[in-house]
Amino acid sequence: MTDSVAIEIDDRIAILKLNREKNLNAVSADLARGVADGLIKLDDDDGVDGIVLTGAGDRAFCAGVDLIEARDAKPADIESWFGNVCNIYRQILATRKPVIAAVNGVAAGAGFQMALVSDLRVVSKTAKLGQPEINAGIPSVMGSYWMSLHIGWSKNQELSFTGRLMDAEEAYRLGIANHLVEPGEVIPKAREIAQDFATKPKVAWARTKARFREVAMRGFDDAFRAGVLGQQEAFAAGEPQAVIEKFLASRSKK
Repeated sequence: MTDSVAIEIDDRIAILKLNREKNLNAVSADLARGVADGLIKLDDDDGVDGIVLTGAGDRAFCAGVDLIEARDAKPADIESWFGNVCNIYRQILATRKPVIAAVNGVAAGAGFQMALVSDLRVVSKTAKLGQPEINAGIPSVMGSYWMSLHIGWSKNQELSFTGRLMDAEEAYRLGIANHLVEPGEVIPKAREIAQDFATKPKVAWARTKARFREVAMRGFDDAFRAGVLGQQEAFAAGEPQAVIEKFLASRSKK
């Protein structure tokens, strides 16, 4: 297992932790593979009844994709690079056991989307959530698709076009956050929910989750293809690279 992901199992509940705290748990290719592989391993483990997905530290659940990898992506690499990230979403949905997102800090872009496709979301009162890709020169396509399963068209447009981050209270009012808790209670509450879900009749649970998976995946391929084409055009124009370079330069001066 990669060092980008850490797994702990206690009382039949696994904590799958994105383990790049210094990078705000950003999704690198290594982390993406680690999360997907970890979910498969835990789903097949008879000693695990449920999974809590969270981030290392208290600043971020996941701040999005790794900026260095994004900056260096070439248009010809986009399908593979983007596919590696999107495989996390596919695997969360494919996991038969409960997957509860314990959002302990910023959940932006790919991190926000991981939370959206999880079975439930427990969110720290200090967290920020949203879809800021457009401000980094990246079309908000996959994220707007996942949001469409949770919120209405008008609010989806606003969040996708502005790229602003919601505070936890707004996410709760919109129904994106199922539970709003103090920072230290995020993982305990997520564990409690995973344990409760694990007691449900197995066939009823499996078929209920399978139906949500079927609905979610119905538009996935179209969103993926549109995301690939949009990002190829954006990267060919150099827009994401320019924004990222400016951000990295400003950060290095601090």
